[in-house]
Amino acid sequence: MAEARLQVIAGGSVPQEPLATDPWQFQTACVDAFVASLQARGFSPVTIDNDIGLLERTLAALGRPAWEVTPEDIDRVVGDLAVKGRATSTRREYVQIFKGFHRFLQARKAADIEAAFGVRLVCPVDEFNASRHVGDDSPALVPPPTPERVAEFFDFMKQRIATARKYGPAARDYAMFRTLYHAGFRSEEASLLDKPDVHFSRGPFGKLHVRFGKGAHTSGPRPRWVPMLDGLDLVTAMVPGRRAPQVP
Repeated sequence: MAEARLQVIAGGSVPQEPLATDPWQFQTACVDAFVASLQARGFSPVTIDNDIGLLERTLAALGRPAWEVTPEDIDRVVGDLAVKGRATSTRREYVQIFKGFHRFLQARKAADIEAAFGVRLVCPVDEFNASRHVGDDSPALVPPPTPERVAEFFDFMKQRIATARKYGPAARDYAMFRTLYHAGFRSEEASLLDKPDVHFSRGPFGKLHVRFGKGAHTSGPRPRWVPMLDGLDLVTAMVPGRRAPQVP
């Protein structure tokens, strides 16, 4: 009976020295692969476009390939955003999108990066620069305005309409703030409203069609109908026309 023998055959799957690969081209390919993974997980095109745009801005601010980023680089970018007056939520989004991309690199590209560039991936987001879920601008620290303060604000807006050189922009601003207050819209939802979204014939007071409502992480925009209560129908009715005799 012939003796069984094992023989080790040298393979070329893992190079013995770093490959001469352009890091920026490789990172672009990694971003494309990250996009493909988001699509495979069912994220909407709008969500993917927003996330990748934010990721590209984050990588540009870091100024080096993702696998070479250090905790000091994260501190620098977040600090620059704070100096520019960016909100805590915005700074948190920058850190979160980079952390998600780096986690993708660790799961899918760690061996390639180590083989090509001789770098072992270690996430630079640590306990000292990781974003908190509740920021410094939390409502718990900033109480909502009192009813008297809200009434004072809308009185100012009405006086502004009466003295404005152009009625249209002043009435538009007043109607938008009233819509935010009475209908509970998010600011982005209100800014995307258009005349065809106002339906006075629906229900006893009319309804607003929110075409770009905020949805879950994987659903994208989620439309909904909102009734125009508390005299909101009177406010929206005055915007397309001429100067109203009395602003509600």
